[in-house]
Amino acid sequence: MQRPGPLRWLWYAAGGALPVRYREWVLHDCSCRTWHLRHFARTAAVLTVLSVPIALVVPGPPWLRLTALLLGWLVALQYALFVMDESVEHRVVKAGYPAGTARGTRLAATAVERAAAARRYAERYRGTAPGERM
Repeated sequence: MQRPGPLRWLWYAAGGALPVRYREWVLHDCSCRTWHLRHFARTAAVLTVLSVPIALVVPGPPWLRLTALLLGWLVALQYALFVMDESVEHRVVKAGYPAGTARGTRLAATAVERAAAARRYAERYRGTAPGERM
């Protein structure tokens, strides 16, 4: 699996497509254990690149510019949270995988843990193991 360099990663973070040789890395990026954090890191990188010129060009006192940027960041991060699943699926589709591959990969990777959690829940709150009748 080949990882893109900093400039290609920034292009990828901004929504650009990567060459085919990074296909496996894109799937890993969108389906690994830390995929949530990676999504917010991509968002923060793009916001940083956009915020610095805006903070330097927009007139006004520094406290006002920084407050406006902070509020803009909060809105952007909230939006990034709301579209997180769709965004990573779109990245995986652009890399050449069928829709739903990232979610399926994440579910397959955590199947054992989720089954164990369901068993513990059933034993604790229902008094039975999953699949047994009451």
